[in-house]
Amino acid sequence: MTRGLLLPTDEGATMTVSSNTTFVVNRNNLHEHTILERDPIHPEDLADGDVLLAVDRFSFTANNITYAALGDAFHYWDFFPVEQPWGQIPVWGFADVTASKHPEVTEGTRVYGYLPMARQLRVQPGRLSKSGFTDVAPHRENLAAIYNQYVFTANDPAYRPEHEAFQMLLRPLLVTSFLLDDFIAQQDCFGADQIILTSASSKTALGLAFMLNHQRESRGQPKVLTALTSSGNVEFVRGLGYYDRVISYDELETLDASEASVSVDFAGNGQVLQRLHEHFGDQLQFSSLVGASHWDQRGGGKGLPGPKPELFFAPKYWEQAAEAYGTAALMQRFADLWAPLVASMEGWMTISEVRGAEAVAEAYEDTLAGRVSPGKGLILTLAR
Repeated sequence: MTRGLLLPTDEGATMTVSSNTTFVVNRNNLHEHTILERDPIHPEDLADGDVLLAVDRFSFTANNITYAALGDAFHYWDFFPVEQPWGQIPVWGFADVTASKHPEVTEGTRVYGYLPMARQLRVQPGRLSKSGFTDVAPHRENLAAIYNQYVFTANDPAYRPEHEAFQMLLRPLLVTSFLLDDFIAQQDCFGADQIILTSASSKTALGLAFMLNHQRESRGQPKVLTALTSSGNVEFVRGLGYYDRVISYDELETLDASEASVSVDFAGNGQVLQRLHEHFGDQLQFSSLVGASHWDQRGGGKGLPGPKPELFFAPKYWEQAAEAYGTAALMQRFADLWAPLVASMEGWMTISEVRGAEAVAEAYEDTLAGRVSPGKGLILTLAR
């Protein structure tokens, strides 16, 4: 007989879980995926100091496809290892403590953080504070620290139960937007008049555009914010009012090539990047690579005219900024931008709840293929 494990449901009751259902993808072929029905972790399986989390809900965006596309280069596969060739794509979401052998973490505690696409996660809390803890499991010791932190919702001043979906969808992306905004401001826009954002309908790009626009009056820069997006998203992006100029990719060459510009590439499309560099040449003051929304078109981009593209890695910049400003001051600066941005995005984003392994697989395929509307936010759970 298979033992079951009691986990909380959305209604606060309990249900029996007989398998740690896990969604995995082929690390070498992102189109291949499957569901692993793994043995559940039971309270008696925990060692002293361990905590068992029941994964509740998590968001899924193009940012998670970036994690998969760059999984080997940036060790994203290493956070929640499974047997190769499979890999678990990390996601951001909420989980509940269902069993604890740690004296300072009690059952029933709700946390927000970096999670696997699975029903359960065993963690080893360390460096506890009033706000949360860090997972100090040996396999995560040398991974980016920002991804190992779990926040107690009860002590998170920005947490609102009714805004959980927006927190899952936006906070991870907007931290990257916030750090990019700070990086660009610290460099005085690299002396450019125009900032061009590719994949301009992606949530991280929209967050950066909002922040640059929101603070433009006090900074006096940039003069122009330009969106590059697919033809099908032009009207949507234009209607948001975050950008001064919105054009489709096939109109790229209509931009004034003499205008000193900065490119922030969220698309990861080598052909688009090459066209940008060839069009602006030495007038391109800086070229930043951030994401890989068009993950399957990342080739090209070699021998480009103008500046060499530089990869922006948010966790590393966070550590640098925290050292420069102090962590508390950095978090306050983020909070000052978080509230107005969420208020703005609430006006146009529709939340779509997806439940069950088959539906999660379909949502993954839609995101991988770029079929998810930029105005939709996906919230997934593997529970039926």
